[in-house]
Amino acid sequence: MKSAVLITGAAGGIGTALTHAYKNAGWYVVATSRKQPQNQEDIDIFIPCDLLEIASDDTALSAFAAQVKRACLDHGVRLAALVNNAAMQILGGVEDIGAKEMTNSFLVNTQAPFRLTQTFLDDLEASEGSVLNIGTVHAQSTKAGFVAYATTKTAMHGLTRAMAVDLGRRVRVNCLAPAATETPMLKAGFEGREQAYQELAEAHPLGRIAKPEEVAQTALFLTSTAASFITGATLYCDGGVLSRLHDPV
Repeated sequence: MKSAVLITGAAGGIGTALTHAYKNAGWYVVATSRKQPQNQEDIDIFIPCDLLEIASDDTALSAFAAQVKRACLDHGVRLAALVNNAAMQILGGVEDIGAKEMTNSFLVNTQAPFRLTQTFLDDLEASEGSVLNIGTVHAQSTKAGFVAYATTKTAMHGLTRAMAVDLGRRVRVNCLAPAATETPMLKAGFEGREQAYQELAEAHPLGRIAKPEEVAQTALFLTSTAASFITGATLYCDGGVLSRLHDPV
C-alpha cells in the first residue's frame, strides 16, 4: 500500500519544497495550510485548516482528522508520516510581546504538533510511520527580538524528545532544525538590505543560506526507512552556523 504524508504549512517556502520532495519520492501528499499552495501538481489533496483553531478546538480537530482519514481511505493509502512544518514567527522583545501573541505562538508551534500526533497516532503506528517536527536553530541559540518564537520552538524540541521516549517503538519522533532558509519570506525581510543578507550568508561556515530543497531532502530521509533507528533526535540543517563561536575579539 502506498504511503501518505500529511504536511502542515504547505503554502510556505519550505512547505512547497516538502510537498515537491515527497511527491517526487512517490508519496501520496496530503497538504494543509491556511492559504492555497501554488504548486498544485505536487499535492494529491489539499485540506485547508487553521492550526490556531485545531490546536484549541476539539470539534475542529476532529473534523479535520476525519477529512484526512477519509482521503487516505478513498485513495487506498496509509498515513506513514506527519510533518509538522507550520510555524508562527512573531517578532518582538520581552516588553513587546503580549499574552495573546505568546499564547498563539505556543498553540501553533507546540500544541498543534502535539494534538496532531495524538490524533493520528493509531494510523502512524499501524504503518510503522513517524512524526517529524520542523524546529529551528533559535531553539539552541537565538538573538534579540525572537522571544516568542525561540521559546515556543524550544518547547517543540522538548516535545520531540518527550514523545519519542513516551511512544518508544510505536512511532518514531524526530525534529529537523534549519537555520535561515532561502524562502520568499526571508528574501522579503531583506528587501533593500542586500548587504545584510550577504552578511547573514557569510556567517555560516558554508558561506551561504540553505535552499528549501536541502531542508526537504533531509526531512525525506528522517521519515524514511533509512532512518529507522533514529528517534528523539534533532538534526540541525544549519550550514555549521551553530558551531561557530561569535566572539567580539
